[in-house]
Amino acid sequence: MTLDIKQFFQATNPSRTLFVEDVDRDRKYYIDFSPVRGGQIIEELKDNIALWSPEDPTYQLFTGHVGCGKSTELRRLKLQLEEAGFHVVYFESQEEMEMSDVDAGDILLAIARRVSHSLQEISLEEPKRLQNLLQAAMNFMQTEIELSGEVKTPVGTLKGSSEGQFSLDAGIARITAKTKASPNMRQKLRDFLEPRTQTLLESINQELLEPGTAKLKQAGKQGLVVIVDSLDRVLPLPKPWGRPQQEYLFVDRGEQLRGLHCHVVYTMPLALRFSDEFGRLTQGFLSNPQVLPMVPSRHRDGTPYEEGLSLLRQMVLARAFPDASPEERLQRTAEIFDSQETLDVLCDVSGGHVRNLLRLLNDTIKKDKQFPLSRACLDATIRSYRHERVLAVDEQEWHLLRHVMQKKKVAGDEGYHKLIRSMYVYEYRDRDGYWFDINPILAGAEELK
Repeated sequence: MTLDIKQFFQATNPSRTLFVEDVDRDRKYYIDFSPVRGGQIIEELKDNIALWSPEDPTYQLFTGHVGCGKSTELRRLKLQLEEAGFHVVYFESQEEMEMSDVDAGDILLAIARRVSHSLQEISLEEPKRLQNLLQAAMNFMQTEIELSGEVKTPVGTLKGSSEGQFSLDAGIARITAKTKASPNMRQKLRDFLEPRTQTLLESINQELLEPGTAKLKQAGKQGLVVIVDSLDRVLPLPKPWGRPQQEYLFVDRGEQLRGLHCHVVYTMPLALRFSDEFGRLTQGFLSNPQVLPMVPSRHRDGTPYEEGLSLLRQMVLARAFPDASPEERLQRTAEIFDSQETLDVLCDVSGGHVRNLLRLLNDTIKKDKQFPLSRACLDATIRSYRHERVLAVDEQEWHLLRHVMQKKKVAGDEGYHKLIRSMYVYEYRDRDGYWFDINPILAGAEELK
């Protein structure tokens, strides 16, 4: 069967997260990189819940570069926990919050809404304290929302059932929609909730999480797990009083994030690992964050790492031949690329960043428009990417990059923070621990020669 280039282009869409629970398609695309990423990271997250502490709430942090595959891995975690008997609520933070301006109260409300919605089939008592608190907040904000029975807004009425869970879900949805769109509304809500955060937390626990968990266990479940994805995308902007938002949220307000009476997994910004506040962060959460590193195509000494390169090849080829075996896919490489070397260059220059690998491939497909994809076209795509990246690097950063190339290490100062945030430097892991190297896109720059 002839491979269609448009179909391959769509299968390599870099913005699309794989849903590993989709057996018919996405799971066929999934490649398990854990053997070369230095550990069974998702299994460790799962074991901390299902094996070591199934009865007592756990609070775990998960991080890595944006686009390195965290969402796909968290969906795999969700699937594994469900197979272990847990009820899992997963959501992406940007769907609920404005990522340039996030507070602990926003996260608590988002969790309450998603859990409430997920437990609609369970008959819980009406959460009167929580509804009254939210109604008082809306009165304070001078809106027209009522939180029980139905939800009234200036643009219409959303009918609810008599069940408390549905009206709670809908009510919080209306609140968060208004506050996400309006900085003034966000501030008004926070002015109201800030002195009542403990009351909000107790109400969520006592009227939603605790009775919900009890009902789940009566139905044969092991417990409740909430996975809050995409909090790593909280922007590193200062709060009005100067405190960086990321430190404020995970360090200063960490006690509230750890106050929920269920298992919670939060993604966090990678830059926090290089912050002076990292010690306080780990003391608060009583553990180090789990880090999802890049997929290495080279060893620390720069020599090719065949096992990592082999898995990256499979990631590309699986998008073309999802039903074929790994060996069959390799035999069909010539149907996509003009040579094995072209595929290897693509994998190597990506630095093992899975989304960037797909971006490079996607753009090469658009340039070439035909099979086999040529080395000349891939090189043109790489040069274009390198040119755009080089324009943003200043002299001090070139100095730091040369140091990373030589030492395979980074230090905790602000210069290295920027290298990590800007993805000029990638993190890897092997038997000897973590190590760093520059983004291979920059490797051909004159400033590094």
